[in-house]
Amino acid sequence: MSDALKHECGIALLRLKKPLEFYKEKYGSAFYGVQKMYLLMEKQHNRGQDGAGFASIKLDVEPGERYISRVRSNDPQPIQDVFAQINARINEELSQHPEYADSVELQKKNIPYIGELFLGHVRYGTFGKNSIESVHPFLRQNNWMHRNLIVAGNFNMTNVKELFDSLVELGQHPKEMADTVTVMEKIGHFLDDEVTGLYQDCKNEGFSKRDASPVIAERLDVAKILRRASKGWDGGYAMAGLFGHGDAFVFRDPAGIRPAYFYEDDEITVVASERPVIQTVFNVPFEKVQELDPGHALIIKKNGKVSKEEIITPTVKKACSFERIYFSRGSDAEIYQERKDLGKLILPAVLDAIDQDTDNTVFSYIPNTAETSFYGMVEAAQDFLNQRKNNYILENRNTLTKETLQQLLEVKIRTEKVAIKDAKLRTFITEDSSRDDLVAHVYDVTYGVIKPTDNLVIIDDSIVRGTTLKKSIIKMMDRLNPKKIVIVSSAPQIRYPDCYGIDMAKLEGLVAFQAALELLKERNLYQIVDQVYAKCKAQENFKDSEVVNYVNEIYAPFQPQEISDKIAVMLSSEGIKAEVKIIFQTVENLHAACPKNLGDWYFTGEYPTPGGNRVVNRAFMNFYEGKDSRAY
Repeated sequence: MSDALKHECGIALLRLKKPLEFYKEKYGSAFYGVQKMYLLMEKQHNRGQDGAGFASIKLDVEPGERYISRVRSNDPQPIQDVFAQINARINEELSQHPEYADSVELQKKNIPYIGELFLGHVRYGTFGKNSIESVHPFLRQNNWMHRNLIVAGNFNMTNVKELFDSLVELGQHPKEMADTVTVMEKIGHFLDDEVTGLYQDCKNEGFSKRDASPVIAERLDVAKILRRASKGWDGGYAMAGLFGHGDAFVFRDPAGIRPAYFYEDDEITVVASERPVIQTVFNVPFEKVQELDPGHALIIKKNGKVSKEEIITPTVKKACSFERIYFSRGSDAEIYQERKDLGKLILPAVLDAIDQDTDNTVFSYIPNTAETSFYGMVEAAQDFLNQRKNNYILENRNTLTKETLQQLLEVKIRTEKVAIKDAKLRTFITEDSSRDDLVAHVYDVTYGVIKPTDNLVIIDDSIVRGTTLKKSIIKMMDRLNPKKIVIVSSAPQIRYPDCYGIDMAKLEGLVAFQAALELLKERNLYQIVDQVYAKCKAQENFKDSEVVNYVNEIYAPFQPQEISDKIAVMLSSEGIKAEVKIIFQTVENLHAACPKNLGDWYFTGEYPTPGGNRVVNRAFMNFYEGKDSRAY
């Protein structure tokens, strides 16, 4: 994605099922869990670079011994910083107490971060906040072991105000109106309520207060707590939590918007936001890693028993398609093939744009995340060329000479590495307030591979705002003097804001929306903007379930290619010599390529939860009223 776009977070949960002595004996270290957590988090670095956090719990410790450890960082290299802090503390303890080195029992008792239960998180600051207080995991402390709660997640709630108000109605005084805080306090409230009820049961059964504690931990119904806490939640989430006594859970939203995968054997249970992370870190095959079902929770009891329980009735699965297009690591077997298919499926539109002239066309990609789609597009182009050769041979088989055949076989699809990103320059630019001229040099180009008679086809994974295209990429490509520049997006036009974890909260930032507004002006249809505002405004006090997305009326008068053509005009700066064409994937092809991830609300406006319609209407009203604020 040539436009910088921050997005959702990554989670990693690990439960060691054996005593720590087992891992010391088999793997050479009682720090096995910490080491694996480092890998799980580093392999998900792509999901969050603004902050990272780590928490651990020791099981079966004596009163007076610390059993919860947490470290968080908003350092420029947060994962490295987190584990540097952990390693420094471990090394300090081992240095001061050499007797710990050969005793797993002493290590567990005295060294923080060593334990059996771990939770890690990498984040992007969706709201632009990067203070340490915003970094997960969050900790809700209590002197009763089973009332301690640690929460981290990959989620955004669309109805934070309602959730906040419900906490106030319960008599609480939340410290801020943030979805993470409100979600944690919701869970915490019903955890307290469940513990209180269980304590009363133990008291009635004759248990002493001290003896009741382990009984409460054993009987604690995690699924019941989550069912009560999640009533009224509207959003996309993969949420993980630890209780102080050793229970744990990962809970996924009923539409499956945010991803979660898990693996279990007799040594470990592990959960992560991406499947290949688990495959790589624990060397397990693709088919052994399971996807957590929407609306379900994976619950790990303190005794190690693992169960899957339905918490909320699943709705139609609308897993985020942006995961497949861009966010997730492309090393996942399914994602790799899906990205190739996105490239293959868009080739017919590319061929139309270059008048089927592959001989005078160079294919390339930008940025690196589009490389896999590029392979798919080129493979399809090669199939097209082979078919063309085959047809020529059949039509001219009686007159074909050896020399002509040799010339024909030598014709190939031309591919080049045309654009190279200057990462150091990019870092410098983000710190400079006067940046337009510098942005034009974010990418270097390869000279000498394009002829004036050539078409230059560049595939991108998606086009959001178009800023980098306009200020950098198209200008740089034009310096190569091609006849035509064809910018290809393997994703459809992004027309609507996201509200489930991707940082696309403002309509006016989307180039497709800007193009639609320009077309409305040109065709004397701008009154539609006023009409849509009136309809959105009239719904302000409606229940979420009653709200209709009226913003789609902005796009209704136009065919997709009309909007694409207008985007091409808008992104072509003055002085561009080449003809510029922009092609977007169709929604139908997106679904064909990514059949398991049908969440497409940013392209179609069809939101998977009622809160989405309220958010898109609010985003439009903010635009209309000139308010520079988020819609959720």
